[in-house]
Amino acid sequence: MLSALILLPLLGAALIGFWPAQMSGKLSRRVALLFAILIFLWTILLAIKFNPAEVNQQFAEFIPWIDSLGLNYNLGIDGLSLPLLLLNGLLTCIAIYSSDATLQRPRFYYSLILLLSAGVIGAFLAQDLLLFFLFYELELIPLYLLIAIWGGARRSYAATKFLIYTAVSGILILASFLGMVWLSGSSSFALESLDTSTLSLTTQLLLLGGILVGFGIKIPLVPFHTWLPDAHVEASTPISVLLAGVLLKLGTYGLLRFGMNLLPEAWTYLAPWLATWAVVSVLFGSSCAIAQTDMKKMVAYSSIGHMGYVLLAAAAATPLSTLGAVMQMISHGLISALLFLLVGVVYKKAGSRDLDVIKGLLNPERGLPVIGSLMILGIMASAGVPGMVGFISEFIVFRGTYPVFPVQTLISMIGTGLTAVYFLILMDRAFFGRLSAQVTNLPRVFWSDRIPAVILALLIVIFGIQPAWLVRWTEPTITSMVNTQNNVVATVSLDKAKSKT
Repeated sequence: MLSALILLPLLGAALIGFWPAQMSGKLSRRVALLFAILIFLWTILLAIKFNPAEVNQQFAEFIPWIDSLGLNYNLGIDGLSLPLLLLNGLLTCIAIYSSDATLQRPRFYYSLILLLSAGVIGAFLAQDLLLFFLFYELELIPLYLLIAIWGGARRSYAATKFLIYTAVSGILILASFLGMVWLSGSSSFALESLDTSTLSLTTQLLLLGGILVGFGIKIPLVPFHTWLPDAHVEASTPISVLLAGVLLKLGTYGLLRFGMNLLPEAWTYLAPWLATWAVVSVLFGSSCAIAQTDMKKMVAYSSIGHMGYVLLAAAAATPLSTLGAVMQMISHGLISALLFLLVGVVYKKAGSRDLDVIKGLLNPERGLPVIGSLMILGIMASAGVPGMVGFISEFIVFRGTYPVFPVQTLISMIGTGLTAVYFLILMDRAFFGRLSAQVTNLPRVFWSDRIPAVILALLIVIFGIQPAWLVRWTEPTITSMVNTQNNVVATVSLDKAKSKT
């Protein structure tokens, strides 16, 4: 069942890209959307059949591949990966639906989006370190091309910068993976057979350092963040939706799955420094967002701040904080996708994202009142207003981290206040007041432009009111993962104490 999730987008990409007859842009879009919907429905079917009480990998698939390298085709799904797969399926559908009907080279464009989806799905399903790395690298080239070909005026610069940063990320991650397997004496790259508890603390710290920097680039965390604002500003709206909503989550997922889970002793040792790093990312991202006049760049910097909450929760490594980390990944995916969609509609209709140019867009007669109303909802969710999914995810993060890192948690809470500040600046300057002369006679916004944003807004409210629908999938897996980590750390500490006596 899991292989179908990977094969469907690959089949769709091949069908669109290599169809022998002429295929129009509209037909390419419809075929791509059909495959994206099939992927999403298949993921929903897996979620229905998924047993939340079972903490081990479900629907597992194993095929021997390259024995000499210890590489196997090993897939599985648990409470950590399932919500992210559902998020990927939903946002891929929205990205394809929201794509410009008149874009150039549509067959190549939609093929790349489906290839990107296949790489993300494979990374979330992989239960083999080397297999994860292969899928992790698979999404690199499609995203590079999607920015470089269909991006803005500085697309070549932004795409090349993204490529270089992500290539360095992959090198560091691969080096750490190889080190874990070879130094631990494991015969394969399978997660279930890897035992790093025999490694010295110094060795674990070196390996964890590669993982932290590698995935820290992907998240991104300060100071490895500089590629993200450029990529978002130059990317088209659908690609920004995928980048912020899904692709950044590969970094946080990697930290939980391969950092905290595989190197618990080193993780515990570095936890105070990781919490401090998270605080720096939260405050820096929020402060930079306040200084922006480009709406899209402001939302991009807000992602840096909000992803810092995930690192803070992971550093505490309690069952509640780690659950909050997963909730924050999902809530950020929904909220950032909504905000980027709405900024895209504003840019499409007003011809500008500059806060010094556009004003009064909430004008009920000549402005964008519905888009402005949805923007207010998205801002409320991002600022952590109760009743929205952003509130419950941040509350769980702070509630789980405060007993472990009270100072870092309290400082990080300032980021929530700063979020309200920069988004209120955006609303005040772009949507309130008299409609500026530069954006008069705006084109009509049809419901086809609003539907994706309305769907995301409904999910933000529904999961904010009923977060248990998300928690039920994840909580048993996260609790088991954290308890296993704590047991490993306790056992290693006891063995060291005995050896000294």
